[in-house]
Amino acid sequence: MSETSILPNEAAHFGAMAADWWDPDGASAMLHRLNPVRLSYVRDRCDQHWALDECALRPLTGKRALDVGCGAGLLCEPLARLGATVTGVDAAPELIAAATTHAEARGLAIDYRALGVEGLEGQFDLITAMEVVEHVADPAAFVRSLAERMAPGGLLVMSTPNRTGLSKLLTITVAEGLGRIPRGTHDYDKFIAPDALGEMVRGAGLKVIDCEGIAFSPTKGLHLSEDLRLNYLMTAVRK
Repeated sequence: MSETSILPNEAAHFGAMAADWWDPDGASAMLHRLNPVRLSYVRDRCDQHWALDECALRPLTGKRALDVGCGAGLLCEPLARLGATVTGVDAAPELIAAATTHAEARGLAIDYRALGVEGLEGQFDLITAMEVVEHVADPAAFVRSLAERMAPGGLLVMSTPNRTGLSKLLTITVAEGLGRIPRGTHDYDKFIAPDALGEMVRGAGLKVIDCEGIAFSPTKGLHLSEDLRLNYLMTAVRK
């Protein structure tokens, strides 16, 4: 097992994007478009898992949430607004600095730390790792580290590009080729198919309870779908 999930070149690549991370038209524009889709899915999974009131404004009050590979806080901030006590970790110190500044300016108390998940103590009710597993040194070891930090009755939600020709075309050839995503963000050889990720999750002692796609169309944009070919979200609990 790798001692750390962090790949220094990956941390440097994303750290260089820190200055305009919160600019919806900047280098992270695609994440801004993706974030509402991911948040909708996370909210629905939480509502179902804990039988929460789907109309409640702060349904995660009393829950501890951890976002791994949090960037500058695009998902951490709405989780905090939903009532969770949020910790965000990322390998890039520049992103943690940007996240801290942005949250403080909005009166949000989020515990941001510049480290890999392996260096974090404690357990969490909700753990999210969005578009991260394809950027780590050892994906299976990374998933085990996530599982080790799940509290009893906890929930894990991950997302990642699928290992398909369509995903390579739209994510790398088109999105990176046209400058929608910074060049070098993705390596197709590190993309993971749902079956492979499911094996890692089960190997970590967890049970996959849901898998849903994120698809794209000119009319809907990015949206939740049964089509897993582009990108997908996976939810797991303890067996």
